[in-house]
Amino acid sequence: MIDVSPKFNSLRYAKAEGYLYGNPDALARVADRTVPKGDVLEVARAAGILAAKRCSDMIVFCHPIPLDWVEVNFEVEPEHIRVIAEVRSVWKTGVEVEAITAVTGALLNAYDMLKPLDAELSFGSVKVLKKRGGKSNFSDTFAKPVKVAVLVISESTHAGKRKDKSGLIIKEFLEDFPVDVSVYEILPDERKLISEKLVALAEDKKMQLVFTTGGTGLGPRDVTPEATLDVLDRTVPGIVEAIRKHGKDRTPFAMLSRGEAGVRGDCVIINLPGSSKGTLESLQALFPGLLHIFPMMRGKGHGKNKQ
Repeated sequence: MIDVSPKFNSLRYAKAEGYLYGNPDALARVADRTVPKGDVLEVARAAGILAAKRCSDMIVFCHPIPLDWVEVNFEVEPEHIRVIAEVRSVWKTGVEVEAITAVTGALLNAYDMLKPLDAELSFGSVKVLKKRGGKSNFSDTFAKPVKVAVLVISESTHAGKRKDKSGLIIKEFLEDFPVDVSVYEILPDERKLISEKLVALAEDKKMQLVFTTGGTGLGPRDVTPEATLDVLDRTVPGIVEAIRKHGKDRTPFAMLSRGEAGVRGDCVIINLPGSSKGTLESLQALFPGLLHIFPMMRGKGHGKNKQ
């Protein structure tokens, strides 16, 4: 199975269809509800719902996921029955396989009930009609890459006693997004120095997004949040709430992070934890939705935008 533990939950939706083909006399009895084995549509509907719920029992690499809604409907025509299935779930993976499994389950049961009445009965044309949710629905495009700076806040790393890992993780992670990491620096845990650097990056270097990593804990030298608050015009609490929530689901220590996030002018500044694991999990919590902050700052609302 694919490891989906790094992913965030989002509302997932899929719609699929399939067709049962038969002679008009047999299909007319479906509409009239006179098939000897019973009401084909009601049985097929229940079977389709059950099939969606049991999808992971039949499809080897499907994850067992909590389905919030499954619906199966039918359109009965003289020479075919169209089966339409819709599925919703708030989870980490898509539900298109659950939708086509619902369609297939309904078709199989309808076939079984009608085969005594039609020797030429067949079904097929099963396909996904639409799906929503996941990263693709929360991605913005940009005419020019977002200018990004990475600041590693660490006394020992600045002194050359330890190699940086977290800053490099940020740079590597961002390679998959429409950004340009043009600044990468290492600073000691000095509040005034950190504040001055953040101001310079926002105002002189015209950075659009600055990540700091380190100095967000409760150690005596951890001053990154205070240095950040010194320069912010507005805070964006939801950013750090998302980071801590995502981290807390994986380790109780995430609640001890004091990171801040906000805006100075046109620049977004975000504190990430100093640990490499915490840094990666924080980025996984934020992307790709984080970049939507830039069209919002330009007054373009929540539609998908090209900047």
